[in-house]
Amino acid sequence: MAHTLAHGFADPVHEGQAVFRAAMEALSRPGRIRPLATALAPPAPLTPELAALALALTDADTPVWLDAPLRAEPAVAGFLRFHTGAPIVDAPGQAAFALIADPARCPDLRDFAQGTLAYPDASATVILAVETLSDAAGPAFAGPGIRGTVRLEAAPLPADWASRWAANHAGFPQGIDLLFVTPGRLAGLPRSARPVALEALPCT
Repeated sequence: MAHTLAHGFADPVHEGQAVFRAAMEALSRPGRIRPLATALAPPAPLTPELAALALALTDADTPVWLDAPLRAEPAVAGFLRFHTGAPIVDAPGQAAFALIADPARCPDLRDFAQGTLAYPDASATVILAVETLSDAAGPAFAGPGIRGTVRLEAAPLPADWASRWAANHAGFPQGIDLLFVTPGRLAGLPRSARPVALEALPCT
C-alpha cells in the first residue's frame, strides 16, 4: 500500500524564511533559546522541528546525513528528497547538514566535515532533536555574540560531550556548528562558543 507523502510548508517562502532567520539568530546569539513554531507533521522519527530546519536550510546543493533511527524509516528520506531535493549521503563527513534523532548516540564531532583553514564555512551543521533544553543550568560558554557568559543544557547527549565540544572549539575557525531543537524551541551553539569552567564564573 502506498503511503501518503507528508506535506511540507503551507507557505514555503514565508515559513522557510522565518525558520531560516530563527536558525541564523540562534547561531549568532549562542545559548539563547528561541521559539520555533511549525505545523509540519513529518514521518516519525523525524520531528517537526528537524523537518522545519531541513526544509528551510537544505536544497539540492546541500547533502544531508541521517542518523540510524532516521535512516531506518524510508519515509524520512522520501520526505526530505521530495521537499528539498537534498541528496542523502552515507557518511557523516560527506554532509553539509546532519539530522540527529538520537542525540545520545551522536557520532564523534570529528566525523563530520570540519571545513578547511581557507574555507571554514565548508563544515557541517549538526541538528539534534533533544528532549530537554534549558538556559538556566548546564555548561557555560563565552565568545562572539555572548554578553559575558551563557549557560545551555541539552539532554540526552553522549557522556563525553563536554570534551567533544572543547575539542571542536579548539579547532576554530574549523569545526562544526550545532543547533538543538525541542518541541517549539531552538538554540544554537557555533564553533566559536568557548566552554568556560564553572569555577571560573563570578559568584552572584
